[in-house]
Amino acid sequence: MICLICRQAEIIDGFTSIAFEREEFRLLINHVPAHICPSCGEAIVDEDVAIQLISEAEDSFEQGMREDVREY
Repeated sequence: MICLICRQAEIIDGFTSIAFEREEFRLLINHVPAHICPSCGEAIVDEDVAIQLISEAEDSFEQGMREDVREY
């Protein structure tokens, strides 16, 4: 599949980091499986991964966590 952003290269499977921020809340999740463009660096995660990440971030925010770094 060609990159949707730069349209210059085929995306490859790899890993990325995803950051969430809201007010004073910060969460960084490393080693997230994604489709990466070797040309522009754009990372695209599958829908099920995105849903899981958002749910995890919302749960952490609601629990009052301020800052955390995690592995996927």
